[in-house]
Amino acid sequence: MRKYIITGLLVWLPLAITIWVLLWVLGIIDGVFVWLLSAVQAVLPDSARASIRELHNIPGLGVLVLVAALMLTGMFVANMFGQWWFRQWDRLLFKIPIVKSIYSSVKQVSDTLFSSSGNAFREAVLVPYPHPQSWTIAFVTGKPAGEVGDQLATLSGAASEEHVSLYVPTTPNPTSGFFLMMPRSQLRPLAMSVDEALKYIISMGVVAPASDALSAHPAKQPAAAESARN
Repeated sequence: MRKYIITGLLVWLPLAITIWVLLWVLGIIDGVFVWLLSAVQAVLPDSARASIRELHNIPGLGVLVLVAALMLTGMFVANMFGQWWFRQWDRLLFKIPIVKSIYSSVKQVSDTLFSSSGNAFREAVLVPYPHPQSWTIAFVTGKPAGEVGDQLATLSGAASEEHVSLYVPTTPNPTSGFFLMMPRSQLRPLAMSVDEALKYIISMGVVAPASDALSAHPAKQPAAAESARN
């Protein structure tokens, strides 16, 4: 009985947690939507408040409105007129003392992570951390630039060696971690994708990538494996 109960638990637990997380996110979005409707309702005449009040009882309407708002915003900013207004909006927020620090930091991170032309979180590697005898998974986020890049280039024996910026996530919460800058020669490239590496980290090594990961990502195969195949 214990074996069957545990087996049934392993079947239903991932589905239950997934549904719980989705309902939690849906509740947050609907809560914000209801707050916006209440704010709009306060400035409308009494004749229009009844129709606005009926929108409160439609489940999932906040998600649909959010998706539509994101699509309309993207379509607006994609043209020259929208880009001009977006630059004016940036200038306005950058002039507000406290908002400027928060907005600029979040904007730089989001532009780096979600930009289609960026290299952040495009490659998973093995790094010797926290000491040379232990290894962990990290993600390449770019290359050191500016004063930091110049200082790394002047290190003894590292004038011609390429350095990369790395993010080492913690487990089981990968949203916190460590920022490292290391020579690329000390890294071990991995054939697994970023999604597979994140699953491996979040599961604390329980959910290992498939054994055919090398064949699924031939561009990342190490040179040794290529020579052995030949």
